[in-house]
Amino acid sequence: MRVMGLDYGSKTVGVALSDELFMTAQPRETIWRDRESKIRKTLTRIEEIVRDEDVVLIVLGLPLNMDDSVGERAEAALAFKERLERRTSLEVVMSDERLTTVAADEMLEKMGIKPGERKQYMDQVAASVILEEYMKNHKEKLEQIRRERQNENQKAQNEKGGERL
Repeated sequence: MRVMGLDYGSKTVGVALSDELFMTAQPRETIWRDRESKIRKTLTRIEEIVRDEDVVLIVLGLPLNMDDSVGERAEAALAFKERLERRTSLEVVMSDERLTTVAADEMLEKMGIKPGERKQYMDQVAASVILEEYMKNHKEKLEQIRRERQNENQKAQNEKGGERL
């Protein structure tokens, strides 16, 4: 069971995943597309990761303007949220992503990644910053999700056990 972080952009979506204890966030991949309108393959890839990694919640970066207003990029992210919820049937929560690209760039610089090579990692590292920030600030919600999943698993096991009798 994991939480997914996404950094949505016009031609890329950075993907990060939590560990199973919801303590750390690791960059996973960057999903590239030719045009902003070409979103179907992006959604399909996210669905695959959700299924393969047992994702229970998606955290999507919300690129608000520095004055807290909702601009064009934030509107696009909110529209993407709706599509994600329909396709995955998971809750998608929005998380303020201001300055995450700056933080990601600083992390890559400290790792010794040359400026020209950073773009291939930037979005997935930014997604991990978004996810880490969310996990740090929403421990109670994540613990509730963990308890609910454990209860569901226990109930399913009890039902299986009852079938054998």
